[in-house]
Amino acid sequence: MSRVAGQLPAAAAVRLKITEIFHSIQGEGLTAGVPTVFVRLTGCPLRCSYCDTAYAFSGGHYLEVPQILERVRAFQTQHVTVTGGEPLAQVGALDLLRALCDAGYAVSLETSGALDVAQVDRRVVRVLDLKTPSSGECERNLYSNLALLQPGDQVKFVLADRADYEWALDTARRHDIAQRASVLFSPVWGRLDPAMLAEWMLADRVPYRLQLQLHKILWGEAPGR
Repeated sequence: MSRVAGQLPAAAAVRLKITEIFHSIQGEGLTAGVPTVFVRLTGCPLRCSYCDTAYAFSGGHYLEVPQILERVRAFQTQHVTVTGGEPLAQVGALDLLRALCDAGYAVSLETSGALDVAQVDRRVVRVLDLKTPSSGECERNLYSNLALLQPGDQVKFVLADRADYEWALDTARRHDIAQRASVLFSPVWGRLDPAMLAEWMLADRVPYRLQLQLHKILWGEAPGR
């Protein structure tokens, strides 16, 4: 890349409510282990039973897009993940994602998949978290999003038990998700033994990726890590 990430100005001073901006190791997905800046937006319309970021449902403080870019730039890191809560619950998230891409960052979006991703900048890696039955929010999945996926995008299934696993297998196959994006199976921290999930996947010759939450292995459930 010929330009220095973060040097391009934001297009507009859009305000977003932010829970935290922090520098950590990416714990999930295809870039797990890569130093990353996380911009966690406040608010979420879902209430998943296994949610591990409920502290982002409320509170936070408002920042304009240029202020967010300034804080991101200070970490001198190429990768940026916009997460939540549910980032797309704030209309300004689209402007933030575009501004980060314009500034030269490698940008990913962690979204529940319950909100339309059609307007998300195509330079952004979209990580859709399709909600499994144990989440209590399965009916909120917006399956039309799957047709919008492009190479490099990822679809994550968070699994709490065998029923979730069977549902995820059926859903991934029925929608042929692996032909559009990478498929990730992730055990709920403290509820499903990762070794057991691995055994299921091996026995069933599942061609998807098992992922663990690296940041939790390193730091537990501490916020901002």
